[in-house]
Amino acid sequence: MANLRQQQKQMTRRLLLESGLDLFTTKGYAATKVDDIASAAGTTRVTFYAYFPSRSDLMKALIDERLNEVLQRERSPEHGSTALDLVATVADGTREAILAWLRGTADNWPQVRPIIRVARDAAAVDPELRDLVDRWMEEAISDIEDGLTRAGRLEPHQRRFRGVLAMAELDYVAQHWGDADWKLDRAQMLDELATSWVRLLN
Repeated sequence: MANLRQQQKQMTRRLLLESGLDLFTTKGYAATKVDDIASAAGTTRVTFYAYFPSRSDLMKALIDERLNEVLQRERSPEHGSTALDLVATVADGTREAILAWLRGTADNWPQVRPIIRVARDAAAVDPELRDLVDRWMEEAISDIEDGLTRAGRLEPHQRRFRGVLAMAELDYVAQHWGDADWKLDRAQMLDELATSWVRLLN
């Protein structure tokens, strides 16, 4: 019985997260109210607050849980979260490893993009969320720095900034790949991105 109750709680929480993301995407963060999310999830405002103290907390959970789950990021005491496969890829440093990692990441872009876009929309109107996406990007940059440190490549003062440049490229491409007319197909785009990463990280 207790196990069934726990499963129901997890299902309700997941429904609230999914409904919140859907509404933030279609209506915008500012226009979406707690009552809207609760109603879309088939529950009440009281139930919403039993799971999330505020709309901001639901948005934080989308980043901390849903986005990290999609990107296979694990909890890290040093950085908040870490992607061990990214650290290993950067440490390897070969074009083959980098291209393979970028291809795997690109497969997740349809799930990642809405969360990042909604988070940026939310950060523009909600002071509690201003550093949300930046903090998450910093965690990914730390993975690149850790990979370079593990491999002993580049000077210590270069490693973090090279991570900044690599993640800025990846983030821009991930956010615009479906909308921009870059005269490249997906494979060519990833090939160019891999070439750039190899130059930056070696």
